[in-house]
This record gives sequence, structure tokens and C-alpha cells, in this order.
Amino acid sequence: MSKKFGAISHMTTPVQAWLQGSAYAVLLVFAITLIILAKTENIAIERVRTAAVDSVTPLLEMANRPVVVISDTIETAQNYVALKSENEELRRQNENLRRWQITAAKLQGENASLRGMLNLSSEVKPNVTTARVIADQGGAFVRSVIVNVGSLDGITKGQAALTGLGLAGRVAEVGRHSARVVLISDISSRVPVFVGSERYRAVMVGDNSPSPSLLYLDQDAAVKLGDIVYTSGQGGGFVPGLPVGVVHSLSETSLKIRPYTDWSDIEFLRLEDYAVSQNLDVLYSDSGAEGLQ
Repeated sequence: MSKKFGAISHMTTPVQAWLQGSAYAVLLVFAITLIILAKTENIAIERVRTAAVDSVTPLLEMANRPVVVISDTIETAQNYVALKSENEELRRQNENLRRWQITAAKLQGENASLRGMLNLSSEVKPNVTTARVIADQGGAFVRSVIVNVGSLDGITKGQAALTGLGLAGRVAEVGRHSARVVLISDISSRVPVFVGSERYRAVMVGDNSPSPSLLYLDQDAAVKLGDIVYTSGQGGGFVPGLPVGVVHSLSETSLKIRPYTDWSDIEFLRLEDYAVSQNLDVLYSDSGAEGLQ
């Protein structure tokens, strides 16, 4: 009996070896079959897949819950730190604004007192029209924009055009529903200005570059980098005191201004009518510039 059993065991050993060796191939074929069945639009396969997903979903939710709780806790902590830092920054800004408010109130009082001593009349409040820039006529020989307001909106030739930062140009042509604004960087622009706290007189001249130049400045003028430039009101073109820009380049041959207005981002313009007499021939001609000094 033992010999017979030993012979049977000896005969079954190659079969077991073959099954073990082909197990990987069988599993690979089975996996490929499942992939092919999953790609086919078989209703039975879809139902089985759906049922399997439904049965596993609660387990996935339970496994994912601690991860969600930990993630929410970390996010809450990060938000708390960010809000604390932002709150401190806002407190510092608020304190600075309070100091500036006190300073502005003192300067306003001093200004009113000085005006009373000089018997100056109150400033004329302009009629303001807000216009949207609808076209940019920038080119090699012109720097101007078209706005969507015209004579029907009360716009007249010569009105000052400003952004929220400073003077941008003046109204040169007016239609019924539109107007053309020549920018201060245009080669035809001539604007009488004051420079610095000493109020040196000069004429700002556009040259189609982003930085206009200062001409007809007194040779003894001690102009420094960073000096503020604003309109002088000479010639009746603009009222005095409109901010223009700052001096940012000094050389023996030229003096350049960096305007407050950003030429690459003009979307709206504020057209101001001060009801002052306009002399555009003087403001925008080389021949009349010398007489404005």
C-alpha cells in the first residue's frame, strides 16, 4: 500500500508544479478580462460594479472621516494664525490713519487761517463728469484717447482730464456723444507748472514718451529728484494746484517728470470744468511757451 501511495504522490507532483507556475498567467488573464468587461457597456457588469461601489462606500466614508477632521483642524488653525496677523496689520494701519487724520485737521485749520489773513476767495468747485475711455489713439505721433461723453453731457473743449492720481490731459475735440482727450505726454502738450516747494516756474512739454520734460526753467532753480510738479494756472488753461507728477531724472540736457497717471491703465477719466478761460493756442504751441514764464 505504501508503495502504491508513493507512486500516486510522485505522479501528482508535476501537476501541482504546473498549476503553481501558471497561476500568475491565469490571474493576469483574469485581470485583463475584467478590464475588457469594464470597458464594455454591459448592463450586467455595470450593475455588479455599481453594487460593489455601493457596498464599499460606507467603509470609504468611515476611513476618510478622520482625514477630513484632521484637515479641517489644520485649516482652522492656519486661518486663525492668518487672521491674527491680519488683525495686527489692520491695527497698525488704523493707528497710522489716525495720526494722518490729526495732521490733516491741523493743516486744514492752518490753511483756513492763512486764507483768512490773505483774504483769499474760496476755491471754485468744478463741474465733474466721469467718462469711460473707449479707444486709445496712441501711436508714434499722437498720445490721445476717446471718451464716451460729449457736448450733450456738458463737455467743452479745454476741460481738464484727470485720473484718481493726477492730471492726464485736456479735452481737445468734442462731438455730440464723444470727445478726444490729448494726454500730457503728447508731443503737442504744453502745461505751465510749478516745481517743488519753492514753486519754480516751468513748462511741462510732452514728447510722446511716458515721461514729459521740463523746459524754460530758471537756470538758478535748485530742482531735486522727487520734487512735486503741479499746475501753476498760468495762461488760463488749468486751475493752479492740479497734481501732475514728480521729478525723476536730472541731467545737463534734460529734466524728466514721472507723471502720477499710469498710461497703461487708463479706464476712466474725470473731466473737470472750472469755468476758466481757455487759451489753447498758447498752451499747445511752442511759440507761446516762452511768454508763460
